[in-house]
Amino acid sequence: MDAKQGARERLARSEADLLALSRRIHARPELAFEEECAAGWLTDALDAGGFQVERGVCGVPTAFLARAGSGPLHVAICAEYDALPDIGHACGHNLIAALAIGAGLAAAHVADEAGLTVSVVGTPAEESGGGKIVLLERGAFDGVHAAMMVHPAPFDMAEPPTLAFSEFEAHFHGKASHASAAPELGVNAGDALVVAQTAIGLLRQHIRPTDRVHGIVTRGGEAPNIVPAHTTGRYYVRARTLGDLEAIRDKVLRCFEAGALATGCTLRIDASAPPYAEVRHDSALAAIYRGNAEALGRTFIESRPEMSRFAGSTDMGNVSHALPSIHPMIGLSCLPAVNHQPEFTAHCVGPAADRVLLDGALALAWTAVDVATDEVLSSRLRARPATGATGAR
Repeated sequence: MDAKQGARERLARSEADLLALSRRIHARPELAFEEECAAGWLTDALDAGGFQVERGVCGVPTAFLARAGSGPLHVAICAEYDALPDIGHACGHNLIAALAIGAGLAAAHVADEAGLTVSVVGTPAEESGGGKIVLLERGAFDGVHAAMMVHPAPFDMAEPPTLAFSEFEAHFHGKASHASAAPELGVNAGDALVVAQTAIGLLRQHIRPTDRVHGIVTRGGEAPNIVPAHTTGRYYVRARTLGDLEAIRDKVLRCFEAGALATGCTLRIDASAPPYAEVRHDSALAAIYRGNAEALGRTFIESRPEMSRFAGSTDMGNVSHALPSIHPMIGLSCLPAVNHQPEFTAHCVGPAADRVLLDGALALAWTAVDVATDEVLSSRLRARPATGATGAR
């Protein structure tokens, strides 16, 4: 039996279960590191599919590692399943999770025939927290030769641009006082945050076109008649590369220091997650994925330098710096709705979403098969230095 046809047949047998799994996750969105239901449903599906499943790997309760096959080329398929506050699965992680299971089941069915070992890695907290970075540092990807996933978007793109990313919380501490009777006795932490945000606004004239700075006030004070003694802002800083990120982050932090200096408040900066790296797409792997997706009827747009202004960030970037990886986009044809909008959440269920799930799963499975049976590419991947000893710790 042809391995790719065998993968297609195995996916077809799981179609109804995979579509139901995606809808179940979509209906019960869970935030970063809280994805207990999703992790349980996903690992149950893999366990039923014959994978050896480890739950709660690397000290992360909602992470998992599932393995099948014993071939010489070890491919990891990454599943994401965290949601966004208030707007749920507005980035389509319900689809990523279910199609990763589908790709894993399909590839595992022909793994020994194709020369594959297949891991499905459950990676929580992509939206905030850097789950893949934690797993990478703790050994979940050790012994893996290539990592892959596919992400919903408005359109298909084989090598989408991404940005490096840093997340932090800024805490200003001043002194409370009666805002009318004794304002001169207060030190206004709210004013410190206003100064910082104003400085960031002025800074925007002097940043690169690919730099991004954006944030929210998470604590602005207790009452209008109390001089705010403690305010907090949560900010993201992005740049084209990790090297560029350091420079823009330093400039942004000086804006917060200006707020403290102007008002007499004290400032504390807390990193909310490790920095995300930009994705380094393995072009050979990406080309194979694209060919398989096109064989299923998908149409790709070309990545151009000016499209970097539309880029987001992902902790898959850190994985891609450690081992050959791909992170293509798969299109829902949903414009003008884009990721992180409530309208996009609605598009992540329904006929178009079902097609994305099944096409993405099969394209990934076929890509794993093609890579394993391409002697030159498989040899190149297996020859690279391993990230560490096989297995999670």
